[in-house]
Amino acid sequence: MLISTTELNSILNESNLIIADTRSFKEYSEGHIPGAVHLDLFAFHWIDTTKEGIENFNNQSRNLLSFLGVTPEKKIVFYDSVSGMLAARGVWMLMYFSHQNVFMLDGGITKWKKENLSIETKPNGFKPSKFSGKINPNIISGFEYIRDNLDNLKILDARSTGEYDGTTVRAAQSGHIPNAINIDWNQNLNEDGTFKDDDELSKMYDYPKDSEIVTYCQGAYRAANSFLVLKKLGFENVRVYLGSWGEWGNKLDLPVEK
Repeated sequence: MLISTTELNSILNESNLIIADTRSFKEYSEGHIPGAVHLDLFAFHWIDTTKEGIENFNNQSRNLLSFLGVTPEKKIVFYDSVSGMLAARGVWMLMYFSHQNVFMLDGGITKWKKENLSIETKPNGFKPSKFSGKINPNIISGFEYIRDNLDNLKILDARSTGEYDGTTVRAAQSGHIPNAINIDWNQNLNEDGTFKDDDELSKMYDYPKDSEIVTYCQGAYRAANSFLVLKKLGFENVRVYLGSWGEWGNKLDLPVEK
């Protein structure tokens, strides 16, 4: 799921490659990887994981991925400033639709620029497709699944300590999902914005390999980054809670801890 700057630079001219810059349009217009299109995934928050809400999310996601031009034979690379949460969200979304050939640029454009690789400023247009994809229900969670399995799941809160302990309030309720363990997603990264190596990450995510883990944050972006780390470490059974605290913390009938 990770591609290095060297490897991406060596395939820039491949016709089956789609590169998606997930940063702000301002950052994109000031310089991006040659051939990259701009895709603002941050505009795509989703905090309704009722059955109907998930169906709507599926339809919207298909529209977005059709707009991007995804077809089964395409290799998709998402990048961010670093190995960040927006690119991770893109990778998770395509994995959710069973598209295997998807990568995040390790270190993002920060590492790309540091290595003096080429940059362009001209915008690139989309070549839309009719994307359908096959949903993989095993890597997504709604609120009901967590509520009904609270004692059987390992719940990983990828937010800041303040959000976790309730001193930073970003919903009607503050605190965290009961039994959740807090590992801030920023800890996944080295100083240079690349992912830490597996030895370091394994010490942080010291779960039994057969655990079922659900990651969440505020809007399922940071949670997607932690999801990728866990998959990288070989955990088979990992889900992202799509609604995250933006949903859970605003449903007053759901339990919280501080």
